[in-house]
Amino acid sequence: QEQLVESGGGLVQAGGSLRLSCAAARNTFGITAMGWYRQTPGNSRELVATISADGSTKYADSVKGRFTISREVTRTTVYLQMNNLKPEDTAVYYCYGQRLAYATDYWGQGTQVTVSS
Repeated sequence: QEQLVESGGGLVQAGGSLRLSCAAARNTFGITAMGWYRQTPGNSRELVATISADGSTKYADSVKGRFTISREVTRTTVYLQMNNLKPEDTAVYYCYGQRLAYATDYWGQGTQVTVSS
């Protein structure tokens, strides 16, 4: 059973928008910060955006002003609103749940985002 379940990926033209969602399963616990990473073939996973328990956010320079991360009050669901998408945003996007008090963090299974030019 996946601890983090993502949805919302797909194919969009350049300049378009997508909204990714990530919900923590009921058996998860200890999540502090949540966020999104992305990965393209042959490259390591890179940070896109994170949001901490107090609501503070951090973004990769490449997405600032275009992407917005938000989190529900329950802090178990996180969203990534992606506007003005570019072909270089094409990647598999992974949801991340940080667990500071535990040895392992949570990851989602990944959702493909493809931006055509």
